[in-house]
Amino acid sequence: MTGHRHAAAPTRVRVAGVAAACAVLLAAGGCDNSNLTSINNDPNHPTVAPAGPVFTNATRTAVGRWLGTGFDLRGTEWVAQHLAEVQYPDEDRYARLQGSNTTGFFDAAYANELEDFKKVVSVGRSDQDAGVYAPALVMQTWTFSNLTDVWGDIPYSQALQGDTAGGTLTPAYDAQKDIYTSFFATLHQAAVDLDAASGPGLGSADPIYGGDNAEWQKFANSLHARLALRLVNVDPTTAQAELAAAFSDPGGVIETNADNAELRWPGDGVFNNPWSDNFKSRDDHRMSRTLMDILVATNDPRTGVYAQPVADSSLYPGGYGGMPNGLLNDSAGKYIKIASKLGAGFYAENGGARQPSFLLTAAEVLFIEAEAKERGLVPSLPGTAKEYYESAVRASMEQWGITDAPTVDAYLAEPSVSYDAAATQADRLKRIAVQKWIALFTDGTQAWAEWRRTCQPSTVKAGPAAIIDFVPRRFEYSQTEYAVNAENLNAAVSRQGPDNFGSRMYWDTNPTAAPTYVDAPTCGP
Repeated sequence: MTGHRHAAAPTRVRVAGVAAACAVLLAAGGCDNSNLTSINNDPNHPTVAPAGPVFTNATRTAVGRWLGTGFDLRGTEWVAQHLAEVQYPDEDRYARLQGSNTTGFFDAAYANELEDFKKVVSVGRSDQDAGVYAPALVMQTWTFSNLTDVWGDIPYSQALQGDTAGGTLTPAYDAQKDIYTSFFATLHQAAVDLDAASGPGLGSADPIYGGDNAEWQKFANSLHARLALRLVNVDPTTAQAELAAAFSDPGGVIETNADNAELRWPGDGVFNNPWSDNFKSRDDHRMSRTLMDILVATNDPRTGVYAQPVADSSLYPGGYGGMPNGLLNDSAGKYIKIASKLGAGFYAENGGARQPSFLLTAAEVLFIEAEAKERGLVPSLPGTAKEYYESAVRASMEQWGITDAPTVDAYLAEPSVSYDAAATQADRLKRIAVQKWIALFTDGTQAWAEWRRTCQPSTVKAGPAAIIDFVPRRFEYSQTEYAVNAENLNAAVSRQGPDNFGSRMYWDTNPTAAPTYVDAPTCGP
């Protein structure tokens, strides 16, 4: 997985080993960083490596985790209801999304990619090479943002310090509000520093942009905008200020699909798109009825890309149909042959092994701009909300290979899609929210976060056999943390609320402020 612009930087970082294992939250009571001496050095296994390959591996690991087969394809896709589980539907009923089952995702992010990004940042700063440390900061922020948007308060400011003098193996949990404040400062500084970067940078070791600093600026600012809008219900003043900053910081934002933050998998049998690898051996995913009903009802051109027709086309108009979420085994199994599988392009035999994973896209940024313009959050943005909305839909279509302009024009004229046909501002904002949720297909975590923020689509609701009667607002904390960092974890629980699916994190504590809010039974407790 290489980029295409510059040679990799020769800077070197210390590989995560014994010290790193103790640095994170997994210390199981036995690690004391005062004892990390040369006795831990294995002469047969070097402890340093060039910064470039460490960044490459950390990025691959992070993308594979948050957009891959474990966390996304067997976790957040069910709560976002893009997909449904046709065999072994425990995750779809939330029964295997409890803390005992999701502990590994929480723990491993700290032990692996976050630790490695920290090392790359350290070396890049030591070498005064913003082209090394700024992309690592952006990826570290992207990873931390996934963690906090799933769990709420998390170890942040004191995390990853266990192998540092004065560091702690039991880091405090930062309040999500404070974490977001740090995100904004970090992303702003990354964009500013990249504007003056002069070192060799990451070059071909960068699997996202091939060492292109201008593109990393756009990613940093676009991530800044995503996170700023997330606060709009609970702190509209900060949301508005940070949106303005994101759109005015050096480098601009992602504007076209050529700028998308995406990892292009080589598809070489070693580094394949993780969804395609999953589909080689498993056939327990079908399209959710929640998504398919919207696609089919609006004649959405993405239908045939996201999904395959069922064998018996007489079952559904157009031959496409989804299955309900949250069923028991016997009920779910009936849909094996009568619900649409994912689109053929997601399967390895049809090129799915090379399908990119999308971290942040032009479509998402344009939808952010559409909402910001519609709500008057950033008056300095040029153009109209309608123009941003229609450009966002077109960008999503293009992202998935749909480039025929008349086809897209016809879709934008559909009564329930047309911006002009929306009678009120709330209707227009609902259309933005639903289209954004559709465009986030393959990123269940972001689609779920947007649903929690907007209550759209209003048809997302817990299935009949779900273990709770609402869609989760968050996941439960790592069981490891209860064993090794209980005091700090319990402090977070006391501040945030009980450690269960129903406690709302900071940015989700004022849902009725959303102009698109429906009602409590639909939008959760």
